[in-house]
Amino acid sequence: MLTNQQLLDIEKLQKEVEAFDELELKLNWEMLRAREDDQNDFLYYKENELIAFIGLYAFGSTVEVTGMVKPRERQKAYFTQLFAEAMRVVREKGYKRILLNAPASSQSAKQFLKKRRASYAFTEHQMKWKPKPLEVTTGFVLRKATLSDLDRRVQLDVESFDILREDAVEMESRINGEEDTDVFMIEVYNESVGKIRVTREKTEAWIYGFSILPKYQKKGIGRKVLQSIVIQESEKGYSVHLDVETKNDRALGLYESVGFEVVHAQDYYEYK
Repeated sequence: MLTNQQLLDIEKLQKEVEAFDELELKLNWEMLRAREDDQNDFLYYKENELIAFIGLYAFGSTVEVTGMVKPRERQKAYFTQLFAEAMRVVREKGYKRILLNAPASSQSAKQFLKKRRASYAFTEHQMKWKPKPLEVTTGFVLRKATLSDLDRRVQLDVESFDILREDAVEMESRINGEEDTDVFMIEVYNESVGKIRVTREKTEAWIYGFSILPKYQKKGIGRKVLQSIVIQESEKGYSVHLDVETKNDRALGLYESVGFEVVHAQDYYEYK
């Protein structure tokens, strides 16, 4: 468990790094603040000042790794030492997949990842909807997901996002208990062919986990569903954002056609 002082130190270092490198770091603050295991965070202090930080974020058998180092203390092996320690813990815990993530615009991160022979996996884009007229569409039904939909939700995660089934089960089960979150099943001809999740944070509505079964893709269903959700949330007064994983920029076409624009990109690399 991180202390209040450690959390303040991490936040201070994050702001300094983001300002210096002109980027955004993904530190999963909800998970940091709720830590129960002190083996998930690695902090390097020098003269009572936090110099480097690495955090582990477990999702079932997959672990995501992210970190940062103070600008004036780079090239001094502090981060390399922390990384070695973090990987020792990863091996001990037996994770099956390791994803290293870094802002897409960070050249120093790319150099670090290249030295470790990490291979590019995908990019996670955060996008924001720029208001524009959208037409109300039909041809599908959105209904709130129930516990009986768990198997289909897991199937959609496995087929759409190429993740392990055990990870999908853990993730979907955890989502069921999240506040201010709605999971909708997308039905066509009385069959659940997709899902979409909406989480509301203050004045923002975030879209996550949007997926359609492969055999129903490229039929215009995705665009219609997106338009419907955007209209629904914007009429409630929320600004609408989405988080989407892609392997190439062409995959962003659907979201851009509805009015979404990329505001931040995070690259993920597989590490063995």
